[in-house]
Amino acid sequence: MNRFKIRLGLPGFGVRVAVAGALAAAATLLSGCGAGQVSQMAVQEPAINGNKVTFNNVALRDIRIQASQTGDFLQPGRTVDLVLVAVNQSPNAADKLVSITSDIGAVNISGDTRLPAGGSLFIGTPDGEKVAPGPIGTNTTAAKATVALAKPISNGLTYNFTFTFEKAGQATVAVPISAGVTRPQQNQAG
Repeated sequence: MNRFKIRLGLPGFGVRVAVAGALAAAATLLSGCGAGQVSQMAVQEPAINGNKVTFNNVALRDIRIQASQTGDFLQPGRTVDLVLVAVNQSPNAADKLVSITSDIGAVNISGDTRLPAGGSLFIGTPDGEKVAPGPIGTNTTAAKATVALAKPISNGLTYNFTFTFEKAGQATVAVPISAGVTRPQQNQAG
């Protein structure tokens, strides 16, 4: 009798058990490859020109300076528009935008700056639009904000703006310049 050769009685049974064990191990390894990972689509952000910030019950979205730059800088003395959407995430407490400040110039706000409970406040109109986006109803208001530049600014850089609300408090966010959708005039030679 050979001590090193063990027979289980069925021909090929050991091979079948080994193959089944290898398949089970492979299935376990492969099913664990994606475990704990978040799909790319689950966290994909929308493509927008501006920045965003959320504080307390207020979410500011698509915050940007809207101006077309033709030289090296947008020079002091020029007025540019600030465009954004404020959303009140509280279902029952209204708020109000009190002020916007920046180190690049004084910000002048005009219009209705109330932020209804569960509603929106549109500041400015995006380039190419005649009115603020979205339906203006009981839960939506619109205002305008302009910045009188005290310093030169340029595309590719961001500038700090501080937004102050009556109830939500304040938040500072870096704001980029958006060139807008207008195309420059091209020289047409005959």
